[in-house]
Amino acid sequence: MPRTTDDPPPADRDAPDGDHVDDVLQDQLSTDQVYQRVVADADHEVTSGVRELFFSGLAAGFAITVTFLLYASVTATTDAKFLGVLLYPLGFVYIIIGGYQLYTENTLPPVALTLERLASVPTLFRHWSIVLAGNFLGGGLGALALAYGGVFDDATASVAVGFAEKGIATPATDLFFKAAFAGLIVAGVVWINFAAKDTISRLVVVYLAFLAIPMGNLYHVVVSFTEVVYLALVAGVNPIPALGGFVLPVLLGNTLGGILLVTVVNYYQTSDERLQIERFRNVRRLSLREWLAGSLAGRSYVPVIDTVEEFVRDPDTYRVLVPIANPRTETAVVRLACQLASGHPKGKVHVVHVVQAPRRWSTGGERGKQDRIKRESERLLEDARRIGDDRDVTLETSTVVTPQSFEEVFTLARRTSPDLVTMNWDERGLWNSARAERPLAELTNRLPCDFLVANGTDLDPSRIVLPTAGGPDSDLTAEVARALADVADADVELLHVVSDAADEPAGEAFLRDWAAKHDLADARVTVDSGDVEDAIVRAAADGTMLMLGATEQGLLSRLVQDSLHLDVVDDVDCSVLLAERPSERSIRERLFGAPVRDRHPARAFRDRVADVGDDGADATEE
Repeated sequence: MPRTTDDPPPADRDAPDGDHVDDVLQDQLSTDQVYQRVVADADHEVTSGVRELFFSGLAAGFAITVTFLLYASVTATTDAKFLGVLLYPLGFVYIIIGGYQLYTENTLPPVALTLERLASVPTLFRHWSIVLAGNFLGGGLGALALAYGGVFDDATASVAVGFAEKGIATPATDLFFKAAFAGLIVAGVVWINFAAKDTISRLVVVYLAFLAIPMGNLYHVVVSFTEVVYLALVAGVNPIPALGGFVLPVLLGNTLGGILLVTVVNYYQTSDERLQIERFRNVRRLSLREWLAGSLAGRSYVPVIDTVEEFVRDPDTYRVLVPIANPRTETAVVRLACQLASGHPKGKVHVVHVVQAPRRWSTGGERGKQDRIKRESERLLEDARRIGDDRDVTLETSTVVTPQSFEEVFTLARRTSPDLVTMNWDERGLWNSARAERPLAELTNRLPCDFLVANGTDLDPSRIVLPTAGGPDSDLTAEVARALADVADADVELLHVVSDAADEPAGEAFLRDWAAKHDLADARVTVDSGDVEDAIVRAAADGTMLMLGATEQGLLSRLVQDSLHLDVVDDVDCSVLLAERPSERSIRERLFGAPVRDRHPARAFRDRVADVGDDGADATEE
């Protein structure tokens, strides 16, 4: 008798929560469970570093060379097509069983993560680009070895050249659709690979599926690229037309075929509860703006609790973001942010309490636990709100609970687009743990905004000592000092240190010129000679706050790696404020470091001082 849609399945009638079904199908994963495996794996992959992804892709490219080698060698020894393709899948077996990164595999897991809005679209393209570059380089180097290593005899070399010539002669439309089916097959292999529970099953599926590519006259982009490179090396053919007319249609077809399997076949056959598991429960999906244009990726980048509201950035508003780990002890940095914001007609301060969550967030009493954390955080942030009221500054508060610590500061800065981030730093603080998925140097090389890092619990700006030798980071310290002079009646002393006492007049000329350009003409001017750090310690003896700009190596990356090596920070008794301004670094600078700035700007003022001295005037007057 047919079962109506209102009837429960027979195995379900007396079983709470489908226990009988689970017993019957205990050896078979549901679609939701397979999808969960796919997304969990993607979460790991997209948060991998560039080095790991690239070299894994490089290994996959080398493995593809094995496929090309065997396909050509066996085909050259037999007239039967079936025999010629028997060893074609071997390179793909190495890749999938070995866990290497192949571009066509990555049309499934990262796309699934992106569809769930746990990774941004730019992150997806970044991931694809790194893997594809590694695949192409590995395949190209393999083709180079085959072309000049004496691996092929004449007959095999002729067959290998014929593969590329056949592909080049195929119309682009045909290539695209053939490649789309190949992409569908590869993505299907990935899906089944996550459903399989033993290596033998995975091996059989991989072998049979990839055997279908040459048997069906289909095309795989990395194999096609390797064939084109081999043709160019052996026959001296210009590879550019072949890359555009052969490899590119195959690349587009493979990509579309793999994505369609995710979007049409697999994603929409899962239920709405496909990610209702501990790993992904209660995570925040990316906003539309973050998803389309952000750099976030993976569950580890998404806070467990996030009360930061979406807002439209007012270009006329001066926003200061203050990430704090302990609202009880970091009121001074909130007060400093309010002082800086109060100097602007539309200044706003956004205080975010960042709570460190464990890597494995327990789901026991989940909702109650989150509510308790939110209430406690709101209570602790009350002191911060009172500071804003006292300063007559608009102050917003939010709470973020995240397995990240230091990296969450950058995530917040990119989400909220502040003009300035003001944060506290000490050796035992949360930020010093610097928990981050990406390499810290990569994380801190491109700052989203200005940063002020305070070292000290009492940020008294009444007597500021500001050493400078010029540069963009000194420009930031000048802006902060000028703002504090206006709103907190701070007394500012400018310091410049020259290497030789004979340069002190030139140093004073430089310093007065710099002060005038930065609207600090009323500041006291001090020029000293000798060791820079000793001079700073002497000048800061009577100060309450010392402001230092970053060196050309950067500030934040050196702080988190404990390589700042500024003894002056520990030698002075006053609070220290470290400043760093965003700067664009070229690829060369990222690889080999930025050029060292001129550490002796006063030398440019020697001639001016000499000319004034010859006229009998005071050499230090401007």
